[in-house]
Amino acid sequence: MQRAEYFINLERYPIHQPEAAATQQLLATCQAQMKQAGVCVLPGFLSLEGLTDLVNESNQLAPQAFHSAVKGNAYLEEVPGDLPKDHPMRLEDTTALGVLAYDQIPIESGLRKIYQWKPFVDFVGQVIGRGPLHEYACPLGAINVAVMKDGDYLRWHFDQSDFVVSINLQDPKAGGEFEYVRNIRSKTDPCYKEVRELLQGGRKNVEVLDNPPGCLVLFEGRYTIHRVTRIQGDVLRLIALYGYALAPNVTSTDYLRKIRYGRTH
Repeated sequence: MQRAEYFINLERYPIHQPEAAATQQLLATCQAQMKQAGVCVLPGFLSLEGLTDLVNESNQLAPQAFHSAVKGNAYLEEVPGDLPKDHPMRLEDTTALGVLAYDQIPIESGLRKIYQWKPFVDFVGQVIGRGPLHEYACPLGAINVAVMKDGDYLRWHFDQSDFVVSINLQDPKAGGEFEYVRNIRSKTDPCYKEVRELLQGGRKNVEVLDNPPGCLVLFEGRYTIHRVTRIQGDVLRLIALYGYALAPNVTSTDYLRKIRYGRTH
């Protein structure tokens, strides 16, 4: 049974030695990226052996993923009835993808080992800069693997959480690009005009995240709109998603579990 250290490229990212000069420099670089761009990409974060093992495991589990196609808006909210037809909250699109829930991921999986490994949790918490992190208390949502097959698509949307921690495991043959518009809105200004133009096909300020397999990505998506372009071909797009919270015992509602996993427990 492999330990968490087996799955991480500790020569490149010595997060197990938090006081080392190299780790302190890494941390400072990552914190600066988060502050400037709201995204931090650590290429080659997984070891080659670790990545191979996790890809094989995820492909074996993929047929068990709950697949759904859900129509909605970019705000992941219900639409107020008194808005004009071209208001961005009334512009809807369909998201289609599969999800493996936390309880479908084996206890001995490297995904669990990394998620629960204190040096990793501490490092992510320091980069995010919002205090110590806690494991997400949802029995289905603490770890997910997004499984996207040919034709699947993740619509333009804002996240309802402050940050997302993900590890790219496998790219599809084509498509599946992560696109985003950095800080298209703010806490005080919804910038509806800019959001509407994007949702209607505009490409102003659209960036594509360079995120090859093995990358760790920390992303703030509450004000940065983003999507995954349509998958093409018979190779799955596989992304591991880690759920952390800023307080203990934070979980999700039965309503959200039903939509995402097709069940509540």
